[in-house]
Amino acid sequence: MVDRVRFAELPDLSDVNAPPTRLMGATQLVLRVWMRRYESHVHGVQHVPPLGPVIFAANHMGYLDGPLLFSVAPRRVHALVKEQMFDSFFGHVLLQMGQVCIDRWNPDPRAVKTCLRILRNDGVVAIYPEGSRGRGDVAVSKGGAAYLALVSGAPIVPVACLGTRADGASLDKMPRRGTRVDTVFGPPLQVSAIPWPRTQQQVRSLNAVVQETLAAHVKSACELTGHTLPALPVTE
Repeated sequence: MVDRVRFAELPDLSDVNAPPTRLMGATQLVLRVWMRRYESHVHGVQHVPPLGPVIFAANHMGYLDGPLLFSVAPRRVHALVKEQMFDSFFGHVLLQMGQVCIDRWNPDPRAVKTCLRILRNDGVVAIYPEGSRGRGDVAVSKGGAAYLALVSGAPIVPVACLGTRADGASLDKMPRRGTRVDTVFGPPLQVSAIPWPRTQQQVRSLNAVVQETLAAHVKSACELTGHTLPALPVTE
């Protein structure tokens, strides 16, 4: 369990509230029904702590990654979602599902504080360290998961989402109906919270570990399931 004393050292979160969750349960049920169009397999759920704050660090290669993880996770998930997804009625639904709007290109203190509020409330935050959809091999990794873990002491569970995009297909294209998709949870990376002030070097050091751990987990998940990572779409 996370050291409760460390939570007293979190930044002041009085100006942010935990995201609403009134549609979270119903949406998860709807997504589970909708996901029956795919052959979905889940592995390693025993690695997800049943209680306390948790950070999911998942690879990202297809549009289906978010709905897949949300539908199969053994706990309710608050995911960081790019702000462009909130520019329509669907954005209102995302907010009521407890998802967190983030500006991917600029510092976003409110999104960070919202995630810390979720973790303080023993919730689960999902982050895609690669930052955008690609091959899903974790060749790059941003430091969000590392920072949140250093502040909160929450364990980081690596997650591999596989089969969510066909080889060479557009980054926005869903896989065909009947496609096998796999979600593989790995053993949690235990992190000790570091009191303020945390340095950029500390975040970079942990992020390097997160990147190495997630990349290795994706590789082993491919070996376990028989998946290969898709090539990027051909651009003219």
